[in-house]
Amino acid sequence: MKRIISLSVLSLFLLSLAVSAPCQTTEEVVEKMIQAQGGRDALAKIKDSTFTGTIEMIQMGISGAASMYQKEPNMMRIDAEVMGMTFTQAYDGETAWTTNPQTGETAKMPEKETVYMKRQALGNDALLNPKKYGITYNYAGKEKIGEKEYLVLEQTYSDGYKSTIYLDPETYLVYKTKGLTLNQMSVEVEQESILSDYKEVEGMMIPHTITSYQDGEEFMTITLTGMNFNTGLEDSFFKMSE
Repeated sequence: MKRIISLSVLSLFLLSLAVSAPCQTTEEVVEKMIQAQGGRDALAKIKDSTFTGTIEMIQMGISGAASMYQKEPNMMRIDAEVMGMTFTQAYDGETAWTTNPQTGETAKMPEKETVYMKRQALGNDALLNPKKYGITYNYAGKEKIGEKEYLVLEQTYSDGYKSTIYLDPETYLVYKTKGLTLNQMSVEVEQESILSDYKEVEGMMIPHTITSYQDGEEFMTITLTGMNFNTGLEDSFFKMSE
């Protein structure tokens, strides 16, 4: 009888600990995500990044090479070569532009596309100092995906756009992101991106494979094969040629 009572008391004690254990705050989860990616000091030192790799458009059955450049705090350029054609998409901090792969002519993107490019161009400074860019986070607990539960961060931009970030509870690395994007016809669709094959590069954990799904169908896979940081990219590299 004494043993049964002791076990009951022990169970109640452990239960009280579980109930009274403090939940993680949004700030704590965001900070752990930053630390998982390499920490504030390492990320703050990155002034520009160059990523090279391959891109496979699943639904179209085509693939090619791609390079992505990002310069802090909000410049981005993507050069891709697919089926012998080369095209560029870029944002220079004010203007989003693209090239026609058949003629090589450059043109400004419509306002709708520009809004998306502006968000995508944000770099590490926006992660480290979200309030400066009007970005807020909300830790929404856990969600089960397959056989595993992931931490859920809701991200809201200054223009009201919302996305969801799923973090691995063991590593705090980003497993999946979800939000709206524009498809090839400039129609808004839901996109989910799975980040995998993380490897340490210059003290930072970087996913080397990104697989995207649009409205539930596999759309594109990007595989990174090379990356360089702080190569001194000029602002002019991101600007549209006259």
